[in-house]
Amino acid sequence: MFKSEYHFKFEDLIVYQKAMNFGEKINSITETFPKKEMYRLSSQYARAADSIAANISEGYGSTDANFNRYLKMAWDSSHECVTWNTKAFLRNYIDQNQFEENRRMLTEMGKMISALRRSLKNK
Repeated sequence: MFKSEYHFKFEDLIVYQKAMNFGEKINSITETFPKKEMYRLSSQYARAADSIAANISEGYGSTDANFNRYLKMAWDSSHECVTWNTKAFLRNYIDQNQFEENRRMLTEMGKMISALRRSLKNK
């Protein structure tokens, strides 16, 4: 992913790493969208995608209940991305392969977030 001499524990979470990669992928994709979408679809999609990792990192290290709240926000952001992904596809800004790959990644992250939330509740 990236290297630094300073390390934060939440960076070890696979779901965080996947969310970071997803955010970067969506940033690259939205840069290809038409200029008219800059403050509409592009911005909304990129912010929602970045929000997944941001919420995971923000809640990590807090109480289990608070971390669970942030994980719920990350999960909500992943579902928001489903909508923006579909809009991008319907507007022909992404092809079928990109559409399906994004959905696969969102499904995988959603399952990981849900499993992490369940593990916090069972402690």
